[in-house]
Amino acid sequence: MNFKRLKITQIRSSIGILPKHKLTLLALGLKKIGSFKNLDNNLSISGMIKKISYMLKIEEL
Repeated sequence: MNFKRLKITQIRSSIGILPKHKLTLLALGLKKIGSFKNLDNNLSISGMIKKISYMLKIEEL
């Protein structure tokens, strides 16, 4: 299978958000505002992105 790559950037602070959302951020590898990761777009990643989409900026590579 050939998945598209995504650049995921954190644009909002994790202070004051739900604990599950904080854990989702850490699972994606994001720790600070402005940090980014290039990840494959598979079902697990897209589910995590959907859960915390209000905190992220997503670009296709």
